[in-house]
Amino acid sequence: MNAPVDVSFFARAAKPLTSYRPYWAKRFGTAPFLPMSRAEMEKLGWDSCDIILVTGDAYIDHPSFGMAVIGRTLEAQGFRVGIIAQPDWQSAEPFKVLGKPNLFWGVTAGNMDSMINRYTADRKIRSDDAYTPGDIGGKRPDRAAIVYSQRCREAHKDVPIVLGGIEGSLRRIAHYDYWSDKVRRSIVVDSKCDLLLYGNAERALVEVAHRIAAREPVEKITDVRGTAFVRRPDDESGKGWFEIDSTTVDEPGPVEAHINPYMTTSEQAAAQGSSCSKEEGGATDSVAVGAQSTGATDQNSPNPTIQAIQFVANPALKTRLKVPPREKTVIRLPSYEQVKSDPVLYAHANRVMHLETNPGNARAMVQAHGEGVTARDVWLNPPPIPLTTAEMDHVFDLPYARGPHPSYADENGSHDHGTKIPAWEMIRFSINIMRGCFGGCTFCSITEHEGRIIQSRSEDSIIQEIEDIRDKVKGFTGTISDLGGPTANMYRLGCRSPEIEAACRKPSCVFPGICQNLTTDHGPLIKIYRRGRALKGIKKILIGSGLRYDLAVKSPEYVKELVQHHVGGYLKIAPEHTEQGPLSKMMKPGIGNYDRFKQMFEKFSEEAGKKQFLIPYFIAAHPGTSDEDMMNLAIWLKKNGFRADQVQTFYPSPMASATAMYHSGRNPLTKVRRQMRDEAEESVDIVRGEKRRRLHKAFLRYHDPNNWPLLREALKAMGRADLIGNGKHHLIPTFQPLTDGGYQSARRKNSTPTGVKSATAAAPANSTKPGQPQKGRILTQHTGLPPRVTGSAKPSARKPR
Repeated sequence: MNAPVDVSFFARAAKPLTSYRPYWAKRFGTAPFLPMSRAEMEKLGWDSCDIILVTGDAYIDHPSFGMAVIGRTLEAQGFRVGIIAQPDWQSAEPFKVLGKPNLFWGVTAGNMDSMINRYTADRKIRSDDAYTPGDIGGKRPDRAAIVYSQRCREAHKDVPIVLGGIEGSLRRIAHYDYWSDKVRRSIVVDSKCDLLLYGNAERALVEVAHRIAAREPVEKITDVRGTAFVRRPDDESGKGWFEIDSTTVDEPGPVEAHINPYMTTSEQAAAQGSSCSKEEGGATDSVAVGAQSTGATDQNSPNPTIQAIQFVANPALKTRLKVPPREKTVIRLPSYEQVKSDPVLYAHANRVMHLETNPGNARAMVQAHGEGVTARDVWLNPPPIPLTTAEMDHVFDLPYARGPHPSYADENGSHDHGTKIPAWEMIRFSINIMRGCFGGCTFCSITEHEGRIIQSRSEDSIIQEIEDIRDKVKGFTGTISDLGGPTANMYRLGCRSPEIEAACRKPSCVFPGICQNLTTDHGPLIKIYRRGRALKGIKKILIGSGLRYDLAVKSPEYVKELVQHHVGGYLKIAPEHTEQGPLSKMMKPGIGNYDRFKQMFEKFSEEAGKKQFLIPYFIAAHPGTSDEDMMNLAIWLKKNGFRADQVQTFYPSPMASATAMYHSGRNPLTKVRRQMRDEAEESVDIVRGEKRRRLHKAFLRYHDPNNWPLLREALKAMGRADLIGNGKHHLIPTFQPLTDGGYQSARRKNSTPTGVKSATAAAPANSTKPGQPQKGRILTQHTGLPPRVTGSAKPSARKPR
């Protein structure tokens, strides 16, 4: 089966990445690692860099890291690319180590938004950073993209700055900032960059690089898809566009009642609670006077002196109006000042922006920042055209070293101890087979960044990478840790019709149900699994990416293949909740889909003679979640025997639809109107305040004695004291053991220290060997291990299978 992206509108709409004439510096060849120092540049024979990339992550030359992909893609175009990774931002000096770039700076905060990387969902500072050697926190500043851009400007002020990465992508318009609890300006304005590239930017970046290399001024590059920039209102380059006010796309505010033409002025005033001043002064009603002056009468009217108004079509409008082409149409969003002061307009702008995400029909958007002489527009061009399969293969087949830069190694040349980079360890033996996600989950930013059109690699390219890992990566033992992407099982899925795909404006292809135009054939993915595990030297291929189980159940053959060959004891999936209220705000399927997948999972596991477990993940405190919803989820968890070790709390990331709900109290999935709060079906319950967020997390960890006092208080207030007791059908017991009142997660460094170890966590003097469970202690399924027989409980009379 061919990839839908190869036969769709998008395959024919853009210049291929490999069709550009290489830059003259291609004669220098390929670097083993992109240089991070002058000494490395000299070894390569370079006197300068054409492009210098500044990133908040450690430099790892692997296709799962954005800087490596961008650097190698530019290198393949013939440019000399240097990297400054995690520079000291206290001065501009560290930004001068590679000299002055000939063409431009490329700036990114890294693979994560720097604020999400630095702070927990409770706004507590993390002490670790998975993208830093040694897992050390604090190696990048808050709002790193802005800080790095400022330092680059200080280092060489006449060099253009091109901003990219997920931090820039998710902040390209005025956005709610959870950490400061206010709406911030577009990052294009705050960073003062010359150009912002959003999304996976290979296509836009290659075009921009060649145009700057051809000495085209960066301020004149305003027609590249997937870019954002500042444009003054009087700029000539903005002329010739047909501008649409966003309120015509989705009208916010109240709908005013139409005036009844049969009512007199005094009657209209009375209906509005006022009086007619003319009538009070003894004047004749204006409508009556107008009718009398014409001498016309209506014999059927109660007042024969008043004539009904007749509406006549304007002959001048009978000619059909010519609609301007979409490529020359721009939508004007409410200004930064408006969305900052009016949450309803913020939700409206967020909704309109999400309606304009399909590269096939999206229009440009513009948002004003500032007033008077300081006024300027942030202009957003339509999203980039997705890469074809051939282009995806080109990007992933570039000569990556597949490891961290040698400068991070210890004295033995190893990256496995004090210099270990956790993010690298996680993807060291994994392979990315696709991009994009059409799920549209409101709390997730993948769709806003990568788009909803699936971009898949070819089977041969994926198999070649498996062989490269087997033959070239140090420490490989025969197990591929993941074949996946944003979603494990969306490989080569897409719309059946290219025309429908290019015209569709739905935010999700799988909510509220799977679209009838969506292909759900998992055959190509099954073929890759079988071919991959048949390779010599490959013992096991695991699937570590998130699985879309509502799609998987459409292909029982895929579920069987997955369960019997590619699950390492447990499989992580994300139902996120059990109740319809929060699920509808998340755009996630009902829990019934989970039950169907669970039945298939257990059936195929039993057929294979394997004892395997599903690990479901849930979100606490998501917009639209009531206390009763969390209580029902806790009851479901206990009924099904789940005890969550780690709790995922809703994190309002910039630009996500759920974040717009959190900030505005409105639901941008429907038409945004001011009277929405009066309509019960449209109101959004927002979980604010530390106490209520703690309560929702406590329901997820109903089994933790530290949470029992809070839960008892809440259940009594909710009228559900019947759930408090010592029976199996009760949620929490009446007794309270001695605890420290705190909680420390499995990731200790990410938790606030409690100072005293809990009684349950303290190891006795006669404890078992390190790494082994204590006698009688329950190992929860979220650790990936089933409960064990420890000898402390009475053995069951029933023999195990």
